[in-house]
Amino acid sequence: MRPFLLFAPGAGAPSTHPWMQQWKERLQTIGDVEIFDYTYMREHRKRPDPLPKLIAAHRQALAAARKKNPNTATIVIGKSMGGRIGCHVSLEEKVDGLVCLGYPLCAMGDRTKLRDEVLRALTTPILFVQGTRDSLCPLDLLKRVRADMKAPNFLHVVEGGDHSLGVPKRQLQGSGQTQDDLDQQALKAIVGFVDQLPMSAD
Repeated sequence: MRPFLLFAPGAGAPSTHPWMQQWKERLQTIGDVEIFDYTYMREHRKRPDPLPKLIAAHRQALAAARKKNPNTATIVIGKSMGGRIGCHVSLEEKVDGLVCLGYPLCAMGDRTKLRDEVLRALTTPILFVQGTRDSLCPLDLLKRVRADMKAPNFLHVVEGGDHSLGVPKRQLQGSGQTQDDLDQQALKAIVGFVDQLPMSAD
């Protein structure tokens, strides 16, 4: 049975953003995809809600999606903040896997302010999809955190990718690859991760 994927946006752009829509389309090759917006986005506010409100909104979206997809394995996937909140949700709700597209490990890009506590608390298997140019998640810091994590954790690196996994045109030309090629490689890593999960239908 195909899993269902609950896909959460990052802090700055809603689920209607082209990046989210393109990734939704790719992810539909794996399973049924539900996307949602946090309360502050629906109310057209720019500043994200406090963490407890974000977690509550994410849990609400998960509960609503599960009603439409009963007895189906659940993957929680998110861009940046959406991935981080998904990690918090997995501490309170049983999900089968987590995928973070650009985990925001460093608050405001500050290497001294790590959002690693939730990662260390996880027991749910997780895949990080990270760009090498992402200042919010330097790979040396992520490597250190991953070594201390209890949960099975995996990493797919997008060479030259920024926080949205975008690679500069000059680098793409030099490598003979397109952005779509790199996105498809990331998707392949997500497929591989999902395929090896021990799926449990509630």
